Amino acid sequence: MEPGRQRENPPGSGEPESGEWREESAAVETGARDDTLKNRSGDGGNEETTNEKQYEEELDPRIQEELEHLNQASDEINRVELQLDEARSSYRRILTDSARKLNAQGSQLGACIEKARPYYEARRLAKEAQQETQKAALRYERAVSMHTAAREMVYVAEQGLLADRNTLDPTWQEMLNHATAKVNEAEEERLRSEREHQRVTQLCQEAEAHVQTLQKALKRVIIKSKPYFELKAQFNHILEEHKSKVVQLEERVAKVKTRYSVALRNLEQISEHIHAQRGRIRAAKERNRARGGRSSPVGAESEGVIQAGAYAGWVEKHRDVGWGRREKAGSDSMSVISLQTIASDLEKFDSVEHLGDLSDVGSIIGEEKEAESERGFRVDDRIVEREVVNLSRQDSTLSLQ
Repeated sequence: MEPGRQRENPPGSGEPESGEWREESAAVETGARDDTLKNRSGDGGNEETTNEKQYEEELDPRIQEELEHLNQASDEINRVELQLDEARSSYRRILTDSARKLNAQGSQLGACIEKARPYYEARRLAKEAQQETQKAALRYERAVSMHTAAREMVYVAEQGLLADRNTLDPTWQEMLNHATAKVNEAEEERLRSEREHQRVTQLCQEAEAHVQTLQKALKRVIIKSKPYFELKAQFNHILEEHKSKVVQLEERVAKVKTRYSVALRNLEQISEHIHAQRGRIRAAKERNRARGGRSSPVGAESEGVIQAGAYAGWVEKHRDVGWGRREKAGSDSMSVISLQTIASDLEKFDSVEHLGDLSDVGSIIGEEKEAESERGFRVDDRIVEREVVNLSRQDSTLSLQ
């Protein structure tokens, strides 16, 4: 029994014939596949917009980080500026109070304040000269230490040259030259520091002598005006403390504002980078559209679509020449397997759902396939040969009629 007859339903069974059922199934599958491809095409048309929206919705982590830095800097600026305003207000209030109290004290003491003022001014200058003398002494001590260390380096280099007298190592020579240069520089610095120390020491001594002279000459007025100048010294100390606090807060505000500016500049750079990247993406999409639109699918799905299209084209090609047509001479006549049925089976090569409809008929066909494979033939070739023989018989029958 041929496979062609095994695929056909018995006459009068009430079920549709195999060829018609195969054609309808293939048409339904082809329509579903076309709908899928259309949906994919529609998705491809909207893919660019979706990707662009998704790209716009995604927030660069650098933006979040810089925004946090910006908010922190802004909060710190507000807090430090409030502290700075309070410090300035306190400084102005203390300055006003000190001036008011000093004026009141001066009005009580009278002219002795102005007479004793040169003495206190000389004391201030003598104190500054003493501080300068201390700084000059530190510089001189540092210069002497550098000069001593340089001389020790020269001594070490000379000993190395004496030990290697026969070889004359250039390393020791270079070290000796370097140490000699350092000794000369240290000697110059020592002499300069010594002269500076002598100068400021002399100034300090002169200031101290002037203070002593004024103290002897203005002894009475100095004692009388002492409360005024002591109060003034207290206010000056308080004002200096508040002034240093104001300066520190101003420096802190400047640093925080610098951080704020850096965060703003970083945000601008990130924004420019994102806009440039979006421009490159749009340009690339425009080039892809100009070159022919969306590319073909990738993977096994693409392979299945291509193979299904090839099989469908093969069926249409051979349908035009009369292959796979059924006889019109009654229900008991021999039917032929439609090539479209074969194509439908080939389209299902990756599925086993269609095997549920083939009970014993599938086993018979399988046995025939095994027998023919042992003889070195392919089942598909035998089926095509049977198609050709049956078509020849149909043509001969029609010619006799």
